[in-house]
Amino acid sequence: MNRILILLPLALLATVPNAQQSKSRVAFVNVQAAVKAMPGSATYLQLVAKTDADLKAKQKNIQALATKASASNTAANRQALNTAQQAYTKTQTQYAQRVAEAFKPLASKLNTTIAKVAKANGYSVVLDQRVAAQTNLVVYANDSATNLTNAVIKALK
Repeated sequence: MNRILILLPLALLATVPNAQQSKSRVAFVNVQAAVKAMPGSATYLQLVAKTDADLKAKQKNIQALATKASASNTAANRQALNTAQQAYTKTQTQYAQRVAEAFKPLASKLNTTIAKVAKANGYSVVLDQRVAAQTNLVVYANDSATNLTNAVIKALK
């Protein structure tokens, strides 16, 4: 009985490193670069550029109206700012719908290609590189060992 009590902790300690080892591998793809390299993405990219430029111009106008409204606190200036903000929000929503609709056919092909490349290279999880960086989801990643962008672009062509 004493032997079992002595061996049990040793057996548990021997299994801890195996429990921490994961069979999953994580990779990253620069989705924007992959989309730019996709055949048939020109229309989508032009739409994104157009919407970005238009929204940027509207933001600049809102900033100018906000400055004017704060400098001279008149009802007309506040109303103009409010109207511009409402128009911006409406336009932004409309553009987001149009961009999402234009991206659907590309997303299907892109997701399928990423899945094939990931499986072929032994990865079980693939993250968008930009999203992972912006959200601080990943603290460190060896880019040369985890970046599948070039392989995905090659497979898309």
